[in-house]
Amino acid sequence: MKYKTWKAEVPSEITSDAVWSVKVYRIALFLADLCWEDIKPIINQRLSSLSDQLYRSLGSISANITEGYSRSSHKDQARFYEIALGSTREAKDWYFKSRHILGDELATHRIKILTSITKLLLVMVKERRSANQVKEPKAEYNISLEELLEKTPTSR
Repeated sequence: MKYKTWKAEVPSEITSDAVWSVKVYRIALFLADLCWEDIKPIINQRLSSLSDQLYRSLGSISANITEGYSRSSHKDQARFYEIALGSTREAKDWYFKSRHILGDELATHRIKILTSITKLLLVMVKERRSANQVKEPKAEYNISLEELLEKTPTSR
């Protein structure tokens, strides 16, 4: 599935909401849809706990972004964006563990998208908290998100 095609198919009830303007939300929602297909071979291997953990962590990213976006205080927003950040890292971990079933190419692709989400969330958290409260050192993430979104491998 290509990002542009997917985006055109998202219902207006979602795209007309103000949170749709947040790039990281759109990408997290797209990745959750990709994950829906990704977990099928994991389920077929009778690894329901692995598929459940992967999908729950991925679904939590966009859910927490929407929750934070809806909060009026910057402190509350930052808290939910940090929860989304934790879910992003958890999803990376589960994708890495799933590589034996999904294949290295697909797992690495999804992990790279999640790394891009990490970068975007860190900026959002920093914008909402003073710089001295962000516990992350500055890191370079050299990934072409646009390329990853257009070249999406499918499950085996």
